[in-house]
Amino acid sequence: MEEVQNIIKQILSNSLVKSIIIIILSIIIYRLLYKLILKKQKDNRHSRISNRNRTFLKVITSIVRYAFIGITIIIVLQVNGVNVDSILAGAGIIGIVIGFAVQDALKDIIRGSTILTDSYFQVGDVVKYGEIMGKVISIGLSTTKIEDIKTFNVISIANRNIEQIEVLSDTVDILVPLSYELPTKRAENILKQVVKEVEQIGEITNVSYEGVSYFKESNVEHLLRFHCSPSIIRPITRKVNGIILKVLERNNVEIPYKQIDIHQK
Repeated sequence: MEEVQNIIKQILSNSLVKSIIIIILSIIIYRLLYKLILKKQKDNRHSRISNRNRTFLKVITSIVRYAFIGITIIIVLQVNGVNVDSILAGAGIIGIVIGFAVQDALKDIIRGSTILTDSYFQVGDVVKYGEIMGKVISIGLSTTKIEDIKTFNVISIANRNIEQIEVLSDTVDILVPLSYELPTKRAENILKQVVKEVEQIGEITNVSYEGVSYFKESNVEHLLRFHCSPSIIRPITRKVNGIILKVLERNNVEIPYKQIDIHQK
């Protein structure tokens, strides 16, 4: 029995065997954590907020994986008698040099983290980047991908440029110019007719007449407001403008325009 114990002690004292045991334990622990993260991801796959959660979980999975690799390497080196402190000191200097070389990449990662934590925008939101209007289809640590609404092309945007991205609202305001000669009560009745017809458009919600917005030189501007997905604002606005013109024509009301009076002596 003592001989068996001595053999086991000799085996366990071998640095190679210790290294193998450490690696195996590290893999087992990582696999357990990975399964927990994967289960969490599956549980939240249907809700809108899960888009952000899935991105977080991917990032966490990557961090955990690289952390386990790094820690395992350090422990194995220590077991084999390597001076880890000097290696870490050297790695710190190398890290500083690499940091200067990859400043843009680091900016992208920092901005990506900001997008995730502050909910600047989420997958499914419609945004504007320069002249491009598109739907956010994925958010990563370094880039955000949007699908152009017009061309369906997928564009990758470096996260350091998120200040140039505008999140579009689903609220649309349309100003309807009407003549000063048109009685206010009649103008309100006509615009309420417009509201009733606009409500029939299926993609639109919460249509309302908000009252007088501006007094211009040649007209009074009345405000109509409705809500629809930003991805279809342009075609829907054209439909609403067509309805406004038809209702005005039906009520024999003309849209006023600037006129110039010329006086001759």
